[in-house]
Amino acid sequence: MEEQILKLLEEKSFRELRETLNEIEPADLAILFEELPKERLGILFRLLAKELAAEVFVELSSDAQELLIVGFSDNELEEVLEELYVDDTVDIIEEMPANVVKRILKHSEADMRQWINNILKYPKDSAGSIMTVEYVDLKENMTVEDAFLHIRRTGVDKETVYTCYVTDSNRKLVGLVSVKDLLLADYSCTIEEVMETNVIFANTLEDKEDVSRQFTKYDFLALPVVDQEGRLVGIITVDDVLDVLEEENTEDIEKMAAIVPSDKPYLKTGVIETWKQRFPWLFFLMISATFTSAIINRYNAALDGMTVLTAFIPMLMGSGGNAGGQSSVTIIRGISLGEIEFSDMFRVIWKELRVACLCGITLAIANFAKLIFLEHISVPVALVVSLTLVVTIFCAKIVGCSLPMVAKKIGFDPAVMASPFITTVIDALSLVIYFNIAVWILGI
Repeated sequence: MEEQILKLLEEKSFRELRETLNEIEPADLAILFEELPKERLGILFRLLAKELAAEVFVELSSDAQELLIVGFSDNELEEVLEELYVDDTVDIIEEMPANVVKRILKHSEADMRQWINNILKYPKDSAGSIMTVEYVDLKENMTVEDAFLHIRRTGVDKETVYTCYVTDSNRKLVGLVSVKDLLLADYSCTIEEVMETNVIFANTLEDKEDVSRQFTKYDFLALPVVDQEGRLVGIITVDDVLDVLEEENTEDIEKMAAIVPSDKPYLKTGVIETWKQRFPWLFFLMISATFTSAIINRYNAALDGMTVLTAFIPMLMGSGGNAGGQSSVTIIRGISLGEIEFSDMFRVIWKELRVACLCGITLAIANFAKLIFLEHISVPVALVVSLTLVVTIFCAKIVGCSLPMVAKKIGFDPAVMASPFITTVIDALSLVIYFNIAVWILGI
């Protein structure tokens, strides 16, 4: 497809090129445009139908959007902005440099500027920051027939018309009604008679991650957003929530890998910026790992007398870190899905205790047999290693399940308590356990 478009462009077959482009889905067109030479982007974009151009523009990367905006005439910029929904315009503005933002606001309609400024005032992670103000609102005293007339008249510029929201004279949310309900109702019925009054809504200052959980819990396509006085100020649609979920999952994965989260894609993040994201955690983990060295130095004399013990240190530390990582990742995921609360601490610990016993004992038995029959290690040493394995996994499971819950309780992101941090803690614990058991059994 890329070669075909470039060929048509070189041949200046603009009519055929326009027909070809207008048959492609907006998301696919955006991907295609990103792969084409940047100097051709403006020409191709201008060949698109007006509505399709706006849809493609939203899907493009911020770099491509900035390139197009800089190359747009004032009239072209106004035409694109007219077709964009407010929430999409806000998302674009947040990624643009100041000079581009000024130009966008300058060529936006007065109402659009006001809505944009209002949304930009909300905290970055709040429901208000991702909502759109383009929704269909109805009144209780309207008939179904009046409602359809209102939807036809105003719905063309709304992000969704399937769900309509009912407000009173003070714009307070009092109910909602779907187009399905309206279609099945008698035209003479009032909205009050067919609307649903038990409405689930979000507050403008509510965390957008909590809002996304409501979508997954109730299978919403849209969710109304109200201010502190209960007035309807916007709605959040499922496409915005999908973006939030992707963003939050990416952030959690980066934190679990001991990386400072970034909003930029990997290939568009510079080397220095990537270093800044990774160095702080690596430095912290390096410093914390010095405890491991200190523990080994303390028992250096014992190791000189029983050098065989040294060979099992990596296995014990690795097994403990893996066991703690399993628990921490499971609990972090449960917390992020709202399945686990701090009040569940004792239930979680009790479950992990039983799992730790089963895992530790079975691994210790297998390890003991391996050391005796395959490696021909003496029974006392094999017993030290196997007992250490049981106690280490026991401690690792408890630490791995409890630290994320404690972090959440005191206001930290549980994801920071994932594998790298847990592994560092367990490494130190496993060495202390190992050497104390060795001193106790072997008398070194």
